[in-house]
Amino acid sequence: MAAPVKVLFDLNVILDVLQKREPFYDDSARALAYAETGRVQGFVAPHSLTTLFYLLAKDRSPAAARVTLTSLLQFLSVAPVDGMTIEQALNLPYRDFEDAVQMVAAAQCKAEYLATRNPQDFQPALVTVIRPAELNALLA
Repeated sequence: MAAPVKVLFDLNVILDVLQKREPFYDDSARALAYAETGRVQGFVAPHSLTTLFYLLAKDRSPAAARVTLTSLLQFLSVAPVDGMTIEQALNLPYRDFEDAVQMVAAAQCKAEYLATRNPQDFQPALVTVIRPAELNALLA
């Protein structure tokens, strides 16, 4: 069996699933399911988790946020972010610093892909940027 493909998931892909956002839900759910089944070695940036916790706690409750994050961490690893990650991200010409940190984190954990619905936000790319539907087609 081939080694799993390494993918860092952008927060918008995770939110598509948790909030059942149409028309994105099916593609994002299928992409995350590949991580849940081990076909993909999934990663998430730590700041995505803090943002997700904030949104879930505000919308539901802190307890529900903890349960959701605990469930996600059963099949998604946290990509390491350190001072070097931040310094490298500061040198990327991205409009959104959060996206720059995600891109560098993806490169540092040796992800083959960064899965997002907004590939235009991740240019120049240090790793291949891919939409959930494209990831699904690749793995089908």
